Amino acid sequence: MDIETALLGVRQLRDSIRSKNPPPEEGAPSPDEPVIYFSLVRNSRGYLEKIVHQINGSYANGWYDASAVMIRRLVETLIIEVFEKHGIASKIQNANGDFFYLKDLINTLAAEKSWNLSKNSKGALPRLKDVGDMSAHSRRFIAQRQDIDKLMVDLRIIVQELVTLAQLK
Repeated sequence: MDIETALLGVRQLRDSIRSKNPPPEEGAPSPDEPVIYFSLVRNSRGYLEKIVHQINGSYANGWYDASAVMIRRLVETLIIEVFEKHGIASKIQNANGDFFYLKDLINTLAAEKSWNLSKNSKGALPRLKDVGDMSAHSRRFIAQRQDIDKLMVDLRIIVQELVTLAQLK
């Protein structure tokens, strides 16, 4: 048997297994917590838990752009949760009721007097936004593991503070 025939057999076997056992429809939990401790969002909101699994799972698989984009999404979602919990979501919406873009969400969050956002969070938010933006919008930027590694401390601070402000735990 030559190598091409063997590879064809392997591909057919893989495709057969995948067709009978596809990935879970709603996504699978990440077995590890390399980026965000799951305990920070456990029993909060199901969609936040799934986002954290995607952040951790994509990082563990080396899909750093995917992880960065999901980090950006988590931050954006948590900011909205905070404003909604305090009954002031209209402060982060335009005239059509659409939520602001992340830059304006961050600025409005930092300036809001209903809470006192920590100095660490105020400094960390733009850094998280920048990597997420580059991964989502830059044609030539490809995130590397170190890009996410540099965000981990900031991310832990932000997630815990916003979860607390939104009273999700």
